[in-house]
Amino acid sequence: VQLQAFGGGLVQPGGSLRLSCAASGFTFDAGVIGWFRQSPGKERRGVSCISRADGGTYYAGSVKGRFTISWDNAKNNVYLQMNDLKPEDTALYYCGYGPGWGLDWRQYTDWGRGTLVTVSS
Repeated sequence: VQLQAFGGGLVQPGGSLRLSCAASGFTFDAGVIGWFRQSPGKERRGVSCISRADGGTYYAGSVKGRFTISWDNAKNNVYLQMNDLKPEDTALYYCGYGPGWGLDWRQYTDWGRGTLVTVSS
């Protein structure tokens, strides 16, 4: 399993970005894909996850209403649309794959390289 996250960049507060998580070496037909973020000196924290089985989604409270996670079946990608970005959203964002459910990063078995999101004026 290989995952790659991309789409990060520099954006002003209130702006938007869409992150992509691309999978190679396997097809998402089960499990969960989660987005996590980590700032320097802080623990990796869950942002959102989506179930392959039923498309169920979950969001951390800090991003609910601003971020949207979705599948693209044709491209085997998972997207994270981030709107109304705030400086506190600045972090290295990772996507991960796991067999279960939820935003406990310790339950995820495969990770892609992070993509940096910087929200600043």
